[in-house]
Amino acid sequence: MRSWIYFVLIGAVLSACHLKIDQKNDKVESSKKELIITRFDRPDASILKGVHIPADKSYFYTSGLVADAINPEAVPGTYERYGNTYQQSISTLEKIKATLKEADFEMEDVFFLRVYLAPDQDGKVDWQAWFDAYGEYFNNDENPNKVARSTIAVYALANPDLLIEIEAVAAK
Repeated sequence: MRSWIYFVLIGAVLSACHLKIDQKNDKVESSKKELIITRFDRPDASILKGVHIPADKSYFYTSGLVADAINPEAVPGTYERYGNTYQQSISTLEKIKATLKEADFEMEDVFFLRVYLAPDQDGKVDWQAWFDAYGEYFNNDENPNKVARSTIAVYALANPDLLIEIEAVAAK
C-alpha cells in the first residue's frame, strides 16, 4: 500500500518538473521574438508615449550633463559665458553625442531624456529654446527617432550660469 503512494507522489513530482520545463521553454522562445525596440508613438507630438526595450539589449546611461563654457573668461552671470538656453541645449546635446560615441552608442540609440530647465536672466524658463534644440537631434530627417522624455522646470541648477541639464538613456 505504501509503495503505491510513493509511486503516485513520484509521478506528481515528475509531472510538476515537466510543466516547469515546458513553461520555461515557452518564455525562452517568446524572448527570442523580442528583438526590436518598440517605440509607442504619439503622431501629434515630438515625443513618445513610451518605449519597450527587450531584455537582450545593452543600455547606456549618462549622468546629468551640462553645457561647456563658450568663454570661461567671461563675467559670471552673463550669456557670454555659457550662452542662452538654446545655445546651452545644443552644447549639452553635443556632449551627450560625444559621450555616447565613447561607449559605441549613437543619438539614434537614445530612447529617454530627463531634462531640467532653469529660469534665464529674465526669470523665465525658455521652453521653446529647448524644444527647438531637441528638434535638431530627434524626430527629424537625420534621426527620425523620437524619445520618451520628461522636461522639468527647476528653481536653479548647481551653477547659476547653467540653464539646462540633461540625462540620456540609450539602448541597442
